[in-house]
Amino acid sequence: MDPSFAEAVRQPPTSPVPLRGVLPRRAVLLGGAGVLLGAAGCAQGGAAGPSAAAPTGPPTPATTAGGSPSTGSPSAVATGGTAAALPAVTPWVPGPGEVAPDVKLRAVQLVEALGTWPAGGQGVAAAGARAAALGLNPALATQAGPLLPAGDRAVVQVVYAQYGGLLADSASVMVVCRQWTARADGTVAEGGTTVDVRLGRAQPRWTVTELHPADPGPPAAALSAAARAVLTDTRIQLPPAAQADVTSGAVHDSVLRAMLTLAQAYTFQVTVLRSGHPLDVFGTDRPSDHPQGRGVDVWQIDGHTVADPSTDHALVDGFMRAAAAAGSYNVGGPRQLSGGVTANQFFSDDTHHDHVHAGFTD
Repeated sequence: MDPSFAEAVRQPPTSPVPLRGVLPRRAVLLGGAGVLLGAAGCAQGGAAGPSAAAPTGPPTPATTAGGSPSTGSPSAVATGGTAAALPAVTPWVPGPGEVAPDVKLRAVQLVEALGTWPAGGQGVAAAGARAAALGLNPALATQAGPLLPAGDRAVVQVVYAQYGGLLADSASVMVVCRQWTARADGTVAEGGTTVDVRLGRAQPRWTVTELHPADPGPPAAALSAAARAVLTDTRIQLPPAAQADVTSGAVHDSVLRAMLTLAQAYTFQVTVLRSGHPLDVFGTDRPSDHPQGRGVDVWQIDGHTVADPSTDHALVDGFMRAAAAAGSYNVGGPRQLSGGVTANQFFSDDTHHDHVHAGFTD
């Protein structure tokens, strides 16, 4: 089966609208324009969503797919002429059980290179040189958007890389990252985004063809009770772009209420909600749930990575069934489950080997 076909046939009629301890939402000011942030079916192709703005709040340790924590430290202010210290970060490496791991690694290495630079390495031209050093087109730096904020130095910590689509000769890898930038005034700004990295098959390695950073939009003037609850629930771990999606008011309450229901039984890390995900089911012209604010992807459950073969199948399968019980009309994951309210409620393919997708109607 085409890796995206199972999801494509499950799409409902379209309608208008949108980690473990990765970003503490209690640092966010809720309730309207005062929110300070920077920053379906699931596998998709076509144009990607907008780019994410940078969130605020002190950094907390992020975890790579291989299980190695970064050593993020609170935002620093330079004193006495001392340069502000940036957190130590670790290169992301694919963990056990990943499908086509070098495809993901290729995407991640470009994001890390574009978003990390020493003193004097800021700007599009320098970023293009870093892309060229990887054997990639330097013009990709012009598509980096929020990965190139103003700053003298910067570091990126990739949290996870999840497939947005995987076909024989093309792929979408959604690279979730946090970023710290040393500003000219001596302060460190914390941000982050999710980048939909498009790749094509090539030798000796796949090549990157396009970058589509997330763009969640500005904070809403007012948020629903469900949105406020999700932002303060410590069992729901949101990366920067997904957090900004919630504060933008563009994620449907059907998704938010289901997340709150799941959080009663599980702690889970979200990869993507709305922005940073391809607009269409990858390889098709079918609109995805995600850009409409009707989907959520989860890459880690109770501290266990979905893609890791050592993760208890019962944990992931139970989460999938719980998502269906919480109202998802189509639930994708690493295994095909039986049952369901409809014949097509559950599905599986290579794209969904690394996460659980839950899509919702209005």
